[in-house]
Amino acid sequence: MKRLGLSLLGATFVVVGCGANIDELTQWMEQQKRAAKPNVEPIVAPKKFAPQPYSAITGVEPFSAQKIAAGTRVDGGQSNPMLVAQMRRRKEPLEAYPLDAMKMVGMVSRQGRPYALVEVDKLLHYVKAGEYMGQNYGQITKIDETELSLRELVQDAAGEWIERTTTLQLQEKAR
Repeated sequence: MKRLGLSLLGATFVVVGCGANIDELTQWMEQQKRAAKPNVEPIVAPKKFAPQPYSAITGVEPFSAQKIAAGTRVDGGQSNPMLVAQMRRRKEPLEAYPLDAMKMVGMVSRQGRPYALVEVDKLLHYVKAGEYMGQNYGQITKIDETELSLRELVQDAAGEWIERTTTLQLQEKAR
């Protein structure tokens, strides 16, 4: 529409400048305006919103004091001797960092025993099997040239403590 209007305006100036009949020009412009049809698509009607009743009202409220207290108990509501032992032992320095903040950058052997080189906060740490790292009670179970394996204790969706195996892959720097 704008292009048509601008071209008509430009044509008007050219024709007027040349001394043409203005009535004829005006009549032509009116004819063009009537011939131009707008192309507007109709708007789709909105869908009707059907509210659903809340059916979990009779269930356990996820933020109730009882639910929170059960999740923070030492045994998580069950007798789990592995978790109790983890809570009682002294924490190691690398347990203050999450695993995603750590990088395995190498592996060395001392007296036939493998050690992983782990970088945390731009500091290099030697770790061996049996030591702990990460915030989920992760104990190193195996070290080889390309990865470090951990056994972690984590809570599942039901609040129960389960074991999970995690690995920290060797990360080489780009040259």
